[in-house]
Amino acid sequence: MDAKFSPRVREVISLSREEALRLGHNYIGVEHLLLGIIKEGEGTAVRILEGLNCDLQKLRKLVEGSVRPSAAKPGGSGNIPLVKQAEKILKITYLEAKIFKSGIIGTEHLLLSILKDEDNVATKSIHAFNIDYDVAKEEFENLLSDNGGARAPRADHSLSDDDAPTEGGGDFGGSGGSGGPASRKGDPKSKTPVLDNFGRDLTRMAEEGRLDPIVGRTKEIERVSQILSRRKKNNPILMGEPGVGKSAIAEGLALRIVEKKVSRVLFNKRIVTLDVASLVAGTKYRGQFEERMKAVMNELEKSPDVILFIDEIHTIVGAGGASGSLDASNMFKPALARGEVQCIGATTLDEYRQYIEKDGALERRFQKVMVEPTSIEETKQILNNIKDKYEEHHSVKYTDAAIAACVTLTSRYITDRHLPDKAIDALDEVGSRVHLTNINVPEEIVKIEEEIENVKDEKSRVVRSQRYEEAARLRDQERILNEKLEKAKRAWEEDSKNHRVTVTEDHVGDVVAMMTGIPVQRIAEKESGKLARMNTDLEGKVIGQEEAIKKVVKAIKRNRAGLKDPNKPIGSFIFLGPTGVGKTQLAKVLSKFMFDSEEALIRIDMSEYMEKFAVTRLIGAPPGYVG
Repeated sequence: MDAKFSPRVREVISLSREEALRLGHNYIGVEHLLLGIIKEGEGTAVRILEGLNCDLQKLRKLVEGSVRPSAAKPGGSGNIPLVKQAEKILKITYLEAKIFKSGIIGTEHLLLSILKDEDNVATKSIHAFNIDYDVAKEEFENLLSDNGGARAPRADHSLSDDDAPTEGGGDFGGSGGSGGPASRKGDPKSKTPVLDNFGRDLTRMAEEGRLDPIVGRTKEIERVSQILSRRKKNNPILMGEPGVGKSAIAEGLALRIVEKKVSRVLFNKRIVTLDVASLVAGTKYRGQFEERMKAVMNELEKSPDVILFIDEIHTIVGAGGASGSLDASNMFKPALARGEVQCIGATTLDEYRQYIEKDGALERRFQKVMVEPTSIEETKQILNNIKDKYEEHHSVKYTDAAIAACVTLTSRYITDRHLPDKAIDALDEVGSRVHLTNINVPEEIVKIEEEIENVKDEKSRVVRSQRYEEAARLRDQERILNEKLEKAKRAWEEDSKNHRVTVTEDHVGDVVAMMTGIPVQRIAEKESGKLARMNTDLEGKVIGQEEAIKKVVKAIKRNRAGLKDPNKPIGSFIFLGPTGVGKTQLAKVLSKFMFDSEEALIRIDMSEYMEKFAVTRLIGAPPGYVG
């Protein structure tokens, strides 16, 4: 907790110890914390009290009159313990800082925490000036709004350079939040402060143009909208393999809400994605996680316009759970069933089976929406729609052939991942590679940097020999060279943006070869040329089997020409002949030729399956015989 305090709050705690010593007390109570704030004399808490016409000296006398000074003065050495009430107030400051989305605890949060606890001398003394928690909180909000949602201006001089960024609620980036628009900067009167702190507002991001456009997925987005429009159990769960675009569907719905292309029920909804990790982070003590969860649930129930999106929703099963306490999923269940909270979940098939399917009560509250990988044509459309942002980032230009190659080559050679994710990765990496390999620093910049180094060395030598006038001349020369360098760098950046390097099909082949480990020559080779010489290549490796090779090649060429049912295999062949003539070898050579790896061949030796029970090796043991 101490790491979260601003330097000024640390100073207040130190001063409260001094006040306790002055009054002859062997403990630090809430009244000493208030006396510390008054003695410090600066900061937001003092401005709040002064803004509410509170005379600080009168307040000091009132507090001192309410506590009896002790005759025995404790020694100055050793630590004076905090009483439990003061410890509790210092813990509450963390929650006050969260309400105002501040990553650092300031004096204002300490003052509000003191006022929140009615049963102490300090609060009773402040009440004498007609100031309570609500009045002080409103005054603090007014201070924030007067300064445009940020902290007091630097011109005020009431904050030191060290304290300025940490002393209050102006830093709405907050440690618990994800930054960006979800933090609702400068909006302390937001209806959902806790949710803003632990989540990101996708609709706000869509308004600001920070989401990539969504291509296709119309059927899935309409299905999600349909489920969300139900009266009860209106919670869709997106299921699919990693990389198929589950999270993108939630973003697509946010874009539709912003564009007003949704039904009346969803017209003014907000989609907020919840960060379960930040919700759990820092909850060291029993009840802290439940308190956060309850705060989130209360805000969701009071704000029917919010739709919660939880990516990797299986993480809520067991999240925050400890012996004798509830986990996140059990806290969500009642509200999900009643329809008071709307939630979109996203998870993979394996994790759904492992975590959610086992919990029948949780599973029945969600309606499944399957998300299949996109087709090659849809993926090309996706890449064409998002390529502008990647071109801007990498300062390159993608050709149509490069876009097509990203899809076709990843589809053929990267088999352990799914479209469109692997194609987007290739698009991104090829842009990065081309940009890096074409960075040629202009000679002018290199020369200026060398001159600056020479001048620095000369200046150091002159200073050592105490020729200060010459050192001053060299310092001016160094400043002029630095300005010249900055100008040259800006010109170079501008030139790079205007003259972008083109990304070609060959570049994509190089990157996919690096990603897969397959030689570049094989990847870059056109399939038509490869098929044209297929007959010759196979005959060169399997000698004396021209007839068998000719029939296999014919079947493959027919398939590649599209003259077959796409739902049937390319061909079924049975190779007959005595041992050692090349039956197995032909299968190995064929797999190497088609898929660049002999491992693509799945070999089943039927001599190993002669006994009845041996079939279990293929289909698995029946129930009761496992082990």
